[in-house]
Amino acid sequence: MGSGSGRADGAGTCSAIVVGGGIGGLAAGLALSRGGRKVKVLERAAAFGEVGAGLSLWPNGLRALDALGVGDQVREQALAETQAGIRNSSGRWLSRTDTEELARRFGHVVMIHRARLSEILRAALPPGVLCADTEVTRVALRGRGVEVGHRAGVSRAGLLVAADGIGSTVRRSLWPQAPQSRYAGYTAWRLVVDTGQRLPAGGESWGRGERVGIAPLADGSTYLFCVADTPAGQRNPGGELTEIRRRFGHWHDPIPRLLAAADEEAVLRHDIRALPPLASFVTGRAVLLGDAAHAMTPNLGQGANQALEDAVTLAACLDAHPGDTEAALTAYDRHRRPRTQWIARRSHRIGSVAQWNSAPATALRDLLLRRTPGSAVLNSLAPVLDWQPPGREELTTR
Repeated sequence: MGSGSGRADGAGTCSAIVVGGGIGGLAAGLALSRGGRKVKVLERAAAFGEVGAGLSLWPNGLRALDALGVGDQVREQALAETQAGIRNSSGRWLSRTDTEELARRFGHVVMIHRARLSEILRAALPPGVLCADTEVTRVALRGRGVEVGHRAGVSRAGLLVAADGIGSTVRRSLWPQAPQSRYAGYTAWRLVVDTGQRLPAGGESWGRGERVGIAPLADGSTYLFCVADTPAGQRNPGGELTEIRRRFGHWHDPIPRLLAAADEEAVLRHDIRALPPLASFVTGRAVLLGDAAHAMTPNLGQGANQALEDAVTLAACLDAHPGDTEAALTAYDRHRRPRTQWIARRSHRIGSVAQWNSAPATALRDLLLRRTPGSAVLNSLAPVLDWQPPGREELTTR
């Protein structure tokens, strides 16, 4: 079960090399390994792990985890949402999500710590798959395979999976014409707070050019994220916790209580960036996965879920086209690119509306939210949440 985290062999040859050991890379390594392939997952950090933040797993992501054989373990370590919706900064509900109906139609939405999900995926990998402290310095397509240069030497494989994030080294090397990521116009602070008492429910609160999200976690702590319109690259010299307390400390309960209990060291700040649509996720025997392919804003909570879908679909495509990697990758691109790019566009639109700043615009937005039936919201989510792992016939039909 458990996998070590040694370094890559200097001249190793395997079926597939996965670059990047985040959620998408680990899922890809697991999906490919379950198909009987010899896989190496290369991670540049000295150890595998995830930063201290929460993660929402939607029904489509949980189905992908079921396909990877770890869905039940994840559910045991996660907390199902019991209340969701949007309030204004004073706490008035603008829109409520019927979580029972959502679960009946699509399945539960659960929250888990990213580090815990990473641990579950790593433990499910065969021994010898993980290679930490292995920064990739060079990638090249070599006939019917790939060659990857890294600190420990050179590794070769018949397939390269780039799961190395929005700033992907592999994408820059093998997709030189691909557009660079773009700033969405807002920054985000993320932190996990332990007040000693689990909150009964979470949700989002929208203001003018600012938002706060709250999600209880299974261990009794709370995941908190704050969003604000700011120029890119800004940082607060007095500390980021000071900044978010200034911005959001007067919002409705329990936001002030959570911020009062937070530690500066727990605060992560990242400018939100997204990747413009690519013309293809495939070149030769190399394929993009997760944020390396379709980094999107977090407004639909689908980033990690789409990476999990990618991993399951890639392995299914290879299984559906045995011995024909090119056909498998063509099928992967045909199935994944339209869906992920559509979800990315939708997430961008939601973020644009959520970040409206003018008083008349936000008043209109809030009025529309209050008047939109909950059933309409669930119907709009159906194309995202209805996803099922693809079958062989679906993947072999042109």
